[in-house]
Amino acid sequence: MIVTRFAPSPTGYLHLGHAFAALTAQEAAAGGRFLLRIEDLDATRAREEYVRAIIEDLRWLGLEWHGPVLRQSARLAIYRAALDRLAAQELLYPCFCTRAEIAAEIARAAEAHHGPDGPLYPGTCRSLSPNDRATALSSGAPYALRLDSGRAASRLSGLSFEERGEGSGFRPIAVDPLLFGDIVMARKETPASYHLAVVVDDAEQGVTLVTRGVDLLAATHAQRVLQTLLGLPAPRYAHHRLILDEAGRKLSKRDASATLGSSRQQGATAREIRMALAIP
Repeated sequence: MIVTRFAPSPTGYLHLGHAFAALTAQEAAAGGRFLLRIEDLDATRAREEYVRAIIEDLRWLGLEWHGPVLRQSARLAIYRAALDRLAAQELLYPCFCTRAEIAAEIARAAEAHHGPDGPLYPGTCRSLSPNDRATALSSGAPYALRLDSGRAASRLSGLSFEERGEGSGFRPIAVDPLLFGDIVMARKETPASYHLAVVVDDAEQGVTLVTRGVDLLAATHAQRVLQTLLGLPAPRYAHHRLILDEAGRKLSKRDASATLGSSRQQGATAREIRMALAIP
């Protein structure tokens, strides 16, 4: 049985791109289970009014989901346990660098390595001595927990994920465990990173097919690494096209004119939205 999910962040109102993603995920379930997850770990930006609007918009579109809505903010202890498992494998280290310091270090580098999100973290705190690390920790300095991607990669071989191509077939894509470098696993203000939370949640919810935008295709490399390190099952993936604005840019939550609420206020019907998105 196929299990898919739609997992928006309540940091703004849903727009046409979200509608396309949600409807595509439900369609991909093909008689299986379609789940709703609210990814509300960003405490500085998440708002309950956005959560309520997400529910209202999805119901207006005619979407129904199975089971209760999963809220990431209620699962902090579960993410902490996942971090503890990575720490037990000696795969995490504290990073005390500020964003400004990281940017300056990258600027000084003759050839900064780049990943899908731009220049990779240069690994400054990875090489701290045990004494320097202990001193920084005891000082109370803020830090992020990073994954030692090199050490993780040395324990992995032949990783891949199954990506749906044209039609209903799937093709294997080889995983590059170093693609994102030493990614952040948690910060003080964000107790679990997107990459960590999403693999833990997909496993918890029994997701067998992750349906999401093609802009997240690269993220699958990092997530397959974490799935393997944590002993979690690997779902299949289907990365769909994005809905773009008239200038060819990805829609943003900041674009109020593209929200489902504004479309509804202007008299649009759910059927018209589906037809505009080429969703039956």
